[in-house]
Amino acid sequence: MRSACRRSLLRRRSLLEEKQLPTNLYGPGDNYHPENSHVLPALIRRFHEAAEANAPSVSCWGTGTPLREFLHVDDLGEACVFALERWQPGSEDPPFLNVGTGVDLTIRALAEAVAEATGYQGAIHWDTSKPDGTPKKQLDVSRLAALGWRAGISLAEGLSSTLALFREQLSQQLVRL
Repeated sequence: MRSACRRSLLRRRSLLEEKQLPTNLYGPGDNYHPENSHVLPALIRRFHEAAEANAPSVSCWGTGTPLREFLHVDDLGEACVFALERWQPGSEDPPFLNVGTGVDLTIRALAEAVAEATGYQGAIHWDTSKPDGTPKKQLDVSRLAALGWRAGISLAEGLSSTLALFREQLSQQLVRL
């Protein structure tokens, strides 16, 4: 009842209540701190530093088997504008849209992609004494897809541009470390 009243009030005042809920994000403005960053920026930093130092191995947490979905922040911005312009949820619809690619990959495959993108040639060691986390995190993006939106930046393209920006900002001491 409370949510129905709130929704009615917001609609009368022409305010938007609907939300877009993104999957794991990466891209410009990311946090590359070794202790409190998310998986993709942590891997970018770790493999970049290992490539620079010609390290023989890089340690990654867990088994590498959990599945994750990643979305470039520019695609999130596009999805939000798209949803604001085209999405009118019905009274029975949830007041949110999942925003993602609908495609997941293993952390192991992600680590290998980051290693390749950074030019790292050493071994990847999986520290199974560390936790894997949730086995699978992938959003159902079918409602947004039915409206006609799809992510435009592939993981390979986004990883390449994010790594280039990381390196540029690192050289200028602008990276959030």
